[in-house]
Amino acid sequence: MFNKRDEKLVEQALKGNKKAWVTLISRYETAMYQYGIRMTGNSHDAADLMQEIFISVFRSLACFKGEGSFKSWLYRIAHCRCVELYRKRKPHSDIDDIQAPLCGAPCPEMQLYSDRESRALTQAMQTLPLGQKAVVELKFFGHFTFEEIAQQMDISVNTAKSRLYAALAKLKLELE
Repeated sequence: MFNKRDEKLVEQALKGNKKAWVTLISRYETAMYQYGIRMTGNSHDAADLMQEIFISVFRSLACFKGEGSFKSWLYRIAHCRCVELYRKRKPHSDIDDIQAPLCGAPCPEMQLYSDRESRALTQAMQTLPLGQKAVVELKFFGHFTFEEIAQQMDISVNTAKSRLYAALAKLKLELE
């Protein structure tokens, strides 16, 4: 969908075009924030994670070879930064114990039900181990194939599938 345009923006950003860099950020900013919300369970950590992701992308933009899509490369960086966040947090608290509600502005009545479902899903995802949570995120929210997920997470396709199915079983129990 955006592959050619993303590659062109990367090329321009590497040449010092600030507008191209800002366009890349704005194109994926919401997706990365939502990824952060689903992976961490709260808006503060999601914002921190998003910032770390884009700093890493900026620092390693020259390493993007264009062999895959920019989106796939971005999500691989996002996954790595998320793993780092979990590792930093590990000595202080267990991620499964963190159940912070989402912070947000009041929503119109029509969106209330959807927001409740979204919060319930975010909280349910916090009960999953990181590997399962990452596969769910990449499959359903990132719209990646099992092959792409396996490549991004450096696991086999069968492992990606088994993690997804195990996660879905846990989510079903949690959400019922």
